[in-house]
Amino acid sequence: MSSAPSAPSSGASVSERTPPRSAMARVKAYVALTKPRIIELLLVTTIPTMVLAADGFPSWTLLLSTLVGGALSAGSANTFNCYLDRDIDAVMKRTKGRPLVTGAVSEREALAFGWVLAVVSTLWFWFVVDSPLAALLSVAAILGYVVGYTMLLKRRTSQNIVWGGMAGCMPVLIGWAAVTQSISWAPILLFGVIFFWTPPHYWPLSMKFKRDYADAEVPMLPVVAPTRRVAMEMIAYSVAMVVCTLLLVPVADMTWVYTVVAAAAGVWFTLGCIRLYQRAQRGEAKLREMRLFHDSITYLTVVFAAVMVDPFLPDAWTVSLF
Repeated sequence: MSSAPSAPSSGASVSERTPPRSAMARVKAYVALTKPRIIELLLVTTIPTMVLAADGFPSWTLLLSTLVGGALSAGSANTFNCYLDRDIDAVMKRTKGRPLVTGAVSEREALAFGWVLAVVSTLWFWFVVDSPLAALLSVAAILGYVVGYTMLLKRRTSQNIVWGGMAGCMPVLIGWAAVTQSISWAPILLFGVIFFWTPPHYWPLSMKFKRDYADAEVPMLPVVAPTRRVAMEMIAYSVAMVVCTLLLVPVADMTWVYTVVAAAAGVWFTLGCIRLYQRAQRGEAKLREMRLFHDSITYLTVVFAAVMVDPFLPDAWTVSLF
């Protein structure tokens, strides 16, 4: 990976850049590079997808090995992201405590760690999960996040998170491939759900930390466009997201339970985006953007929980459109 500009000298002091002495502190620093909270969210979508693909629970061995591979793959991408964005992280208040900014992990160590995770995750999917297709999709996810988003899009376009977010959609394809050794329309629709969910999920966070992104010269849409335009685009993406959830009903023979949950959750979240637009239109100082950010996580969790429950419900409950 090509190196990013070095962090500003006005960042952490020499004492703050001294690597931690204890082994536990070192371990915590390496774990922080992988961004565990992001990994948790990615795995939330993997398990239900695998259950849907298997029409029930897949073997525990397959399930756990796929989750391990997914965590290693996402950890690799996130570590490379921390390495390439270390100059940005040093400027932003939200990220100035990350290991490469404080010096808890050196640049050489982080880069080596990212490569080790990338190689191990690829081999893990190929030989342990026994799915060459999942291994190739994992590599595509790493490249998409590191090269596509971090290196090419993030600093150049306000639509960075839209197209860069495709990497975050890959776990559903990987999970499906691990079970079936193939890709079909059902996982592609789940991919679409996460793709259209990503902007209304991430842009509220960008609104909250607009000044941070502006200081770091990262052109997130909330930095370069009026809040009303951002909110309007969020509404459009949320509607497309709901459409994808409902198209899954005939494609995957989903039941009334999933249908009702997906529709109700979609209306609830879309109304949240509309309320944000209305507050922006009225010029209110408090947009409550972080509430919508947390609601987006709740939405995704609820919809994928419904996906996971659906295969265990009676066939008689399947929605019949014809």
